Amino acid sequence: MFPEIPDPEIDTSVPHNARIWNYWQGGGDNYPVDREMGERIRSFFPEIVDNAIADRAFLVRTVTHLAREEGVRQFLDIGTGLPTHDNTHEVAQSVAPEARVVYVDNDPSVLAHARALLAGSDQGATDYLDADLREPEAILEAAAGTLDLSRPVALMLLGVINFVADDVEVRAILDRLMAALAPGSFLVVSHPTDDLDPVRAHQVAAAWNERGTPKLTVRSAAAIEALFDGLELLEPGVVSCSLWRPRAVEADEVRPVSEYGGVARKPATDQKKDA
Repeated sequence: MFPEIPDPEIDTSVPHNARIWNYWQGGGDNYPVDREMGERIRSFFPEIVDNAIADRAFLVRTVTHLAREEGVRQFLDIGTGLPTHDNTHEVAQSVAPEARVVYVDNDPSVLAHARALLAGSDQGATDYLDADLREPEAILEAAAGTLDLSRPVALMLLGVINFVADDVEVRAILDRLMAALAPGSFLVVSHPTDDLDPVRAHQVAAAWNERGTPKLTVRSAAAIEALFDGLELLEPGVVSCSLWRPRAVEADEVRPVSEYGGVARKPATDQKKDA
């Protein structure tokens, strides 16, 4: 049985991140205002489409690795975005049908498509929470209804931390979420960076923030790597999403994109306290 999901009120007069990202990924769940903004940004930064595609491919590779190589069977995906192809539960349950996935988003457009996100395997479980990243306590309490937080969980934060501008607030959110997860859990992050092309990266942010919601923050590679403080980064560390363990057949063809990502493990002891 699907939970009762209320009909959301969607403002189609303002471009929104999830719908613009959906447009760049080739999806159809967007409106003229989103396509207009998407094309405006693409006019001076055509590589933004490569960023969107690379970010989804990063999700596929990281979830596959965590499920297949690390034995992770629980995923908490915050900032889910609109369902397209290769969603977290589809990838995880293709490796381990018993995998359990909780999606979290506060965008009415995503809420409207929550039933698609919930269509997982019979052996596993999928759930959707209407909540904000800035409410870690509420997320953890609700997610515990589907996930066993005493066992490892992969916390997926793809393209969502960049919508929290204050670094102190970001640190507090990450610390609270990771503190509640068992040792052996993982943090997966992707985030736009200004390391490769600072002028156009900030031009994109300015164009986005002029009309789009929520507001976008671009960070340096060093600032993105700092998000993993206290955790054990997996190789190759924080790199362009396209360069994080590309498939062998792709290795000679991939190019860096201005979206960096990394995966890190929560150690058995708190390294911050041990330092």
